Amino acid sequence: MRLFAGLVPPADALSELGRAVDRLHDLPGSGGLRWTSRPGWHFTLAFMGEVDDSILPDLRERLGRAAHRSEAFRMRLHGGGHFGRRALWVGAAGGIDAMRMLAERADAAARRAGVSMEEHRRYQAHLTIARARADVDLVPYVDELSLFEGSPWTVSELLLIRSNLPGGGVPGAQPRYDVVGSWPLGTGD
Repeated sequence: MRLFAGLVPPADALSELGRAVDRLHDLPGSGGLRWTSRPGWHFTLAFMGEVDDSILPDLRERLGRAAHRSEAFRMRLHGGGHFGRRALWVGAAGGIDAMRMLAERADAAARRAGVSMEEHRRYQAHLTIARARADVDLVPYVDELSLFEGSPWTVSELLLIRSNLPGGGVPGAQPRYDVVGSWPLGTGD
């Protein structure tokens, strides 16, 4: 299974983001972007790639412990940025340090369970909203997103998500994401 640990903003936050993204479609050059599927909007905390089924029980247990050691936190969608000239994203504000710590714990849980993780990098909170099909100037989109400020919500669970890549070469096909595990944050005390 192709897996990652992540967070999914609540429906209200995603609706706010949807309205902001709709405005981006009016900018020149938006046709050169491949917009991500709204049902798939999420924050990846730790990308694991292909994970053998034999590792899943230990991975689930370790992610549960990581969630248990992490308190719930407040955050909101905020602003935007880009990675090079290829990926456009919306950022987060609020409990960024708590989110970064949860990402570190999820990464460590996966490594300890035997998942072969990519090279470790400092976590950058981002929710990808578009990818460029060609070399596109993303600065006007980031400028427009600089005004975006979503409503705060409480992050209260860690998710293990399966990424189902599209097959068959269907133009415009998007990955489908299924939650295969979830754990509440904190002790509940």
